[in-house]
Amino acid sequence: MTPYLDTSALIKLYVDEESSDALWAWLEGQQPATCRITFAEAHAGIARREREVPLAHDVWTIARGRLRADWPLYRIVEVTQPLVEAAANFADTFGLRGYDAVQLAAAHAVGHALPGETSVFVSFDRRLNRAARLLGLALPEGAPC
Repeated sequence: MTPYLDTSALIKLYVDEESSDALWAWLEGQQPATCRITFAEAHAGIARREREVPLAHDVWTIARGRLRADWPLYRIVEVTQPLVEAAANFADTFGLRGYDAVQLAAAHAVGHALPGETSVFVSFDRRLNRAARLLGLALPEGAPC
């Protein structure tokens, strides 16, 4: 099984939030996939949290460092023209925001690129999960999202 993590899931691995520990446990021993843009989105999410809680600067610096160190361990889905065209279709079809549509297209690509292996879309975004379900992507059973 290959878990595909959108930004709402991946950031829980670097910022202590509800379900962070459960997600770590669920992912144990697996190599998740994610889209190249998730790196920028996760950094933006950490920066937002730092603006909200500036006194925890060291926590945010550690989170950024861990993300950078771990990044080579992920299976990365590159942003290509066919991927963004699929994302545009998903944005139209499901009424998604741009990067959410890119995440969905990347997860869909992973599901089709791994013959004989199951891909599971992991997101903590209800609208995105609903679109993934309609698209026929597997959602995690027993995962904390």
